[in-house]
Amino acid sequence: MNIETSVMNSVNGAGSSGLSTRQSQDLRESFLTLLITQLQNQDPLNPLENAEMTSQLAQINTVSGIEELNSTLKGITEQMDAAKSLQAAGLIDKAVLVPGNNVMVSSDAEHGSFATPFGIELATSAERVEVTVTSQSGEVVYTNNLGRVSAGVESFSWGGTTNAGETVPAGAYRVNFRATDSEGELLDATPLNYALVQGVTPGKGGNDVRLDLGAIFGQVSIDQVKQIL
Repeated sequence: MNIETSVMNSVNGAGSSGLSTRQSQDLRESFLTLLITQLQNQDPLNPLENAEMTSQLAQINTVSGIEELNSTLKGITEQMDAAKSLQAAGLIDKAVLVPGNNVMVSSDAEHGSFATPFGIELATSAERVEVTVTSQSGEVVYTNNLGRVSAGVESFSWGGTTNAGETVPAGAYRVNFRATDSEGELLDATPLNYALVQGVTPGKGGNDVRLDLGAIFGQVSIDQVKQIL
Protein backbone atom coordinates (compact mmCIF):
# COMPACT_ATOMS: atom_id res chain seq x y z
CA MET A 1 0.00 0.00 0.00
CA ASN A 2 1.49 3.41 -0.99
CA ILE A 3 1.29 6.58 1.04
CA GLU A 4 -1.68 8.00 -0.90
CA THR A 5 -3.75 4.89 -0.35
CA SER A 6 -2.81 4.83 3.34
CA VAL A 7 -3.77 8.48 3.78
CA MET A 8 -7.08 8.13 1.97
CA ASN A 9 -8.05 5.04 3.94
CA SER A 10 -7.31 6.85 7.19
CA VAL A 11 -9.22 9.96 6.12
CA ASN A 12 -12.23 7.96 4.91
CA GLY A 13 -12.27 5.99 8.14
CA ALA A 14 -12.41 9.21 10.16
CA GLY A 15 -14.88 11.00 7.89
CA SER A 16 -17.96 10.48 10.02
CA SER A 17 -16.48 10.80 13.49
CA GLY A 18 -13.61 13.22 12.82
CA LEU A 19 -10.04 13.05 14.05
CA SER A 20 -8.80 13.98 17.46
CA THR A 21 -5.72 16.19 17.72
CA ARG A 22 -3.62 13.24 18.88
CA GLN A 23 -4.87 10.97 16.11
CA SER A 24 -4.14 13.62 13.49
CA GLN A 25 -0.62 14.11 14.85
CA ASP A 26 0.04 10.35 14.86
CA LEU A 27 -1.17 10.04 11.26
CA ARG A 28 1.05 12.89 10.07
CA GLU A 29 4.09 11.38 11.76
CA SER A 30 3.34 7.95 10.29
CA PHE A 31 2.87 9.35 6.78
CA LEU A 32 6.06 11.39 6.96
CA THR A 33 7.96 8.29 8.13
CA LEU A 34 6.53 6.31 5.20
CA LEU A 35 7.44 9.06 2.75
CA ILE A 36 11.04 9.28 4.01
CA THR A 37 11.36 5.50 3.89
CA GLN A 38 10.00 5.47 0.34
CA LEU A 39 12.48 8.15 -0.73
CA GLN A 40 15.42 6.27 0.86
CA ASN A 41 14.50 2.99 -0.81
CA GLN A 42 13.38 4.22 -4.20
CA ASP A 43 14.89 2.86 -7.36
CA PRO A 44 17.62 5.32 -8.51
CA LEU A 45 16.68 4.51 -12.10
CA ASN A 46 13.01 5.20 -11.40
CA PRO A 47 12.91 7.99 -8.77
CA LEU A 48 9.71 9.30 -7.28
CA GLU A 49 8.23 11.89 -9.65
CA ASN A 50 7.78 15.42 -8.33
CA ALA A 51 4.09 15.32 -9.20
CA GLU A 52 3.63 12.08 -7.29
CA MET A 53 5.50 13.41 -4.26
CA THR A 54 3.43 16.60 -4.33
CA SER A 55 0.26 14.53 -4.48
CA GLN A 56 1.30 12.46 -1.47
CA LEU A 57 2.24 15.57 0.52
CA ALA A 58 -1.16 17.03 -0.36
CA GLN A 59 -2.79 13.92 1.06
CA ILE A 60 -0.92 14.47 4.31
CA ASN A 61 -2.10 18.08 4.41
CA THR A 62 -5.66 16.82 3.91
CA VAL A 63 -5.49 15.27 7.36
CA SER A 64 -4.51 18.61 8.90
CA GLY A 65 -7.25 20.33 6.93
CA ILE A 66 -9.90 17.95 8.22
CA GLU A 67 -8.74 18.47 11.79
CA GLU A 68 -8.86 22.27 11.42
CA LEU A 69 -12.27 22.11 9.70
CA ASN A 70 -13.71 19.91 12.44
CA SER A 71 -12.36 22.29 15.08
CA THR A 72 -13.84 25.31 13.28
CA LEU A 73 -17.23 23.65 12.83
CA LYS A 74 -17.29 22.64 16.49
CA GLY A 75 -16.61 26.23 17.51
CA ILE A 76 -19.35 27.55 15.22
CA THR A 77 -21.83 25.00 16.57
CA GLU A 78 -21.02 25.95 20.16
CA GLN A 79 -21.51 29.63 19.35
CA MET A 80 -24.86 28.91 17.67
CA ASP A 81 -26.01 26.85 20.67
CA ALA A 82 -25.01 29.64 23.05
CA ALA A 83 -26.81 32.23 20.90
CA LYS A 84 -29.97 30.10 20.84
CA SER A 85 -29.92 29.72 24.62
CA LEU A 86 -29.42 33.48 25.03
CA GLN A 87 -32.24 34.20 22.59
CA ALA A 88 -34.54 31.81 24.46
CA ALA A 89 -33.71 33.41 27.81
CA GLY A 90 -34.72 36.78 26.36
CA LEU A 91 -38.23 35.43 25.77
CA ILE A 92 -38.98 34.83 29.46
CA ASP A 93 -42.14 36.77 30.47
CA LYS A 94 -42.84 37.49 26.78
CA ALA A 95 -46.10 36.57 25.04
CA VAL A 96 -45.73 34.41 21.93
CA LEU A 97 -47.84 32.68 19.32
CA VAL A 98 -47.18 28.95 18.89
CA PRO A 99 -49.06 26.22 17.01
CA GLY A 100 -52.34 25.45 18.79
CA ASN A 101 -55.98 26.49 18.77
CA ASN A 102 -56.63 27.43 22.38
CA VAL A 103 -58.23 30.72 23.43
CA MET A 104 -58.61 31.58 27.11
CA VAL A 105 -61.39 33.92 28.24
CA SER A 106 -61.34 35.64 31.62
CA SER A 107 -63.70 38.21 33.07
CA ASP A 108 -64.08 40.41 36.13
CA ALA A 109 -66.34 43.22 37.25
CA GLU A 110 -63.73 45.91 36.71
CA HIS A 111 -62.33 45.01 33.29
CA GLY A 112 -65.13 42.95 31.82
CA SER A 113 -64.36 40.07 29.45
CA PHE A 114 -60.93 39.47 27.94
CA ALA A 115 -59.84 36.81 25.45
CA THR A 116 -56.25 35.92 24.63
CA PRO A 117 -55.11 36.71 21.06
CA PHE A 118 -54.80 34.02 18.44
CA GLY A 119 -53.24 33.75 15.01
CA ILE A 120 -52.97 31.93 11.73
CA GLU A 121 -50.02 30.79 9.61
CA LEU A 122 -50.52 30.48 5.85
CA ALA A 123 -48.07 29.14 3.29
CA THR A 124 -49.84 31.13 0.56
CA SER A 125 -52.17 34.12 0.65
CA ALA A 126 -55.85 33.38 1.17
CA GLU A 127 -58.62 35.32 -0.54
CA ARG A 128 -61.02 34.53 2.27
CA VAL A 129 -60.45 33.36 5.84
CA GLU A 130 -63.31 32.44 8.13
CA VAL A 131 -62.71 32.05 11.86
CA THR A 132 -64.89 30.01 14.20
CA VAL A 133 -64.64 29.97 18.00
CA THR A 134 -66.24 27.06 19.82
CA SER A 135 -66.69 26.09 23.44
CA GLN A 136 -65.17 22.92 24.88
CA SER A 137 -68.48 21.15 24.21
CA GLY A 138 -68.31 22.11 20.53
CA GLU A 139 -70.92 24.87 20.61
CA VAL A 140 -70.17 27.69 18.15
CA VAL A 141 -70.01 30.98 20.07
CA TYR A 142 -68.45 33.29 17.49
CA THR A 143 -67.78 33.43 13.74
CA ASN A 144 -66.24 36.10 11.53
CA ASN A 145 -65.04 36.60 7.98
CA LEU A 146 -61.52 38.02 8.17
CA GLY A 147 -61.39 38.64 4.43
CA ARG A 148 -58.11 38.40 2.56
CA VAL A 149 -55.10 37.33 4.64
CA SER A 150 -51.52 37.43 3.33
CA ALA A 151 -49.12 34.52 3.48
CA GLY A 152 -47.13 34.21 6.67
CA VAL A 153 -48.25 34.82 10.25
CA GLU A 154 -51.12 37.11 11.23
CA SER A 155 -52.49 37.71 14.72
CA PHE A 156 -56.06 38.62 15.69
CA SER A 157 -58.02 39.53 18.79
CA TRP A 158 -61.51 38.63 19.94
CA GLY A 159 -63.49 40.45 22.58
CA GLY A 160 -64.86 37.33 24.25
CA THR A 161 -68.40 37.97 23.08
CA THR A 162 -70.85 36.17 20.83
CA ASN A 163 -71.98 37.58 17.49
CA ALA A 164 -75.00 38.94 19.36
CA GLY A 165 -72.70 40.87 21.68
CA GLU A 166 -73.21 38.68 24.75
CA THR A 167 -70.22 38.00 26.98
CA VAL A 168 -69.22 34.33 26.96
CA PRO A 169 -68.44 32.56 30.24
CA ALA A 170 -64.82 32.53 31.36
CA GLY A 171 -62.91 29.41 30.38
CA ALA A 172 -61.13 27.69 27.52
CA TYR A 173 -62.31 27.91 23.92
CA ARG A 174 -61.02 26.68 20.59
CA VAL A 175 -60.44 28.60 17.39
CA ASN A 176 -60.44 27.15 13.87
CA PHE A 177 -59.93 28.66 10.44
CA ARG A 178 -61.25 27.96 6.96
CA ALA A 179 -58.97 29.51 4.37
CA THR A 180 -59.74 29.47 0.63
CA ASP A 181 -58.08 30.87 -2.49
CA SER A 182 -59.71 32.91 -5.26
CA GLU A 183 -61.11 29.71 -6.77
CA GLY A 184 -62.69 28.64 -3.49
CA GLU A 185 -60.15 25.85 -2.95
CA LEU A 186 -59.19 25.07 0.64
CA LEU A 187 -55.71 26.11 1.78
CA ASP A 188 -53.60 24.72 4.60
CA ALA A 189 -53.99 26.96 7.62
CA THR A 190 -52.22 26.46 10.95
CA PRO A 191 -53.97 27.98 13.99
CA LEU A 192 -51.76 29.66 16.56
CA ASN A 193 -52.50 30.29 20.21
CA TYR A 194 -51.22 32.78 22.75
CA ALA A 195 -48.85 31.63 25.50
CA LEU A 196 -46.59 33.27 28.06
CA VAL A 197 -42.98 32.07 28.27
CA GLN A 198 -42.34 31.23 31.91
CA GLY A 199 -38.90 29.64 31.72
CA VAL A 200 -36.22 28.05 29.55
CA THR A 201 -34.85 24.51 29.68
CA PRO A 202 -31.54 24.07 27.78
CA GLY A 203 -31.04 20.75 26.04
CA LYS A 204 -27.98 18.53 26.16
CA GLY A 205 -24.90 20.45 25.05
CA GLY A 206 -27.01 23.55 24.37
CA ASN A 207 -29.12 21.79 21.74
CA ASP A 208 -32.91 21.60 21.64
CA VAL A 209 -33.62 24.57 23.90
CA ARG A 210 -37.17 24.27 25.26
CA LEU A 211 -39.51 27.06 26.28
CA ASP A 212 -41.73 26.42 29.30
CA LEU A 213 -45.24 27.75 28.56
CA GLY A 214 -46.83 26.59 31.78
CA ALA A 215 -49.03 23.68 32.78
CA ILE A 216 -51.61 24.20 30.03
CA PHE A 217 -49.30 24.40 27.02
CA GLY A 218 -46.24 22.53 28.33
CA GLN A 219 -42.89 22.94 26.59
CA VAL A 220 -42.10 23.80 22.96
CA SER A 221 -38.90 24.30 21.00
CA ILE A 222 -37.83 27.83 20.19
CA ASP A 223 -38.38 27.05 16.50
CA GLN A 224 -42.12 26.74 17.19
CA VAL A 225 -42.42 30.40 18.16
CA LYS A 226 -44.15 32.01 15.17
CA GLN A 227 -44.58 35.51 16.54
CA ILE A 228 -43.59 37.53 19.61
CA LEU A 229 -46.42 39.76 20.80
